[in-house]
Amino acid sequence: MVSPDSALRTADWRRRMFDIYAQVRQAAEVGSPSSAHDLWRRERDELFGSHPASPLSDEAKRRFSRLTVAPYDPELRCEADIDDDGAGQQLEVPTGTDGTVYFERLGTVSTPVGRLALWRLATYGGGLFLPLRDGLAGRPDGTYGGGRYLLDTIKGAHLGEGPGDSLILDFNFLYNPSCAYDEAWACPLPGPDNRVSEPVFAGELYAEY
Repeated sequence: MVSPDSALRTADWRRRMFDIYAQVRQAAEVGSPSSAHDLWRRERDELFGSHPASPLSDEAKRRFSRLTVAPYDPELRCEADIDDDGAGQQLEVPTGTDGTVYFERLGTVSTPVGRLALWRLATYGGGLFLPLRDGLAGRPDGTYGGGRYLLDTIKGAHLGEGPGDSLILDFNFLYNPSCAYDEAWACPLPGPDNRVSEPVFAGELYAEY
């Protein structure tokens, strides 16, 4: 059973993450995507190393200095239109702690790393969800074996919209789901249409702290 204190800490963690992405969107508009990426990295380092709801254990936080993040690559940013390829497909993802999570496919986006399925959470909140598992997954000095997230808007991870109905997708902002560090968190992982064979050396890489 989750205690009130634990629930409030998690709520504050999510509020803080929403604030970070709001700052990131503003920084990209008035400065540059790379400066926004620097801000994202710094703010997440502070949050992971100090917040009581961090997925890092207390012992890991004492050792922690910074997350392992690849250098910014401007070629991995795009404004992606959503086509209707696969739209309406249903996806049921079992998780260890939150039961089955249901998604509906909105369509497909063409990106610098390939064509990927874009999903909508089909239950309360309805956030956009774009996970990725690439060729670095599970490799030494690579990425988390289960995959990473780019967009999870119900938790605040959103880079904004481009012209028309396009989405800003910047794979330099890929990040590990919390279950990479603590199995108590529930993390839906990428299905077949969100997997690419090529390595994507960008965003947060995987390290044990």
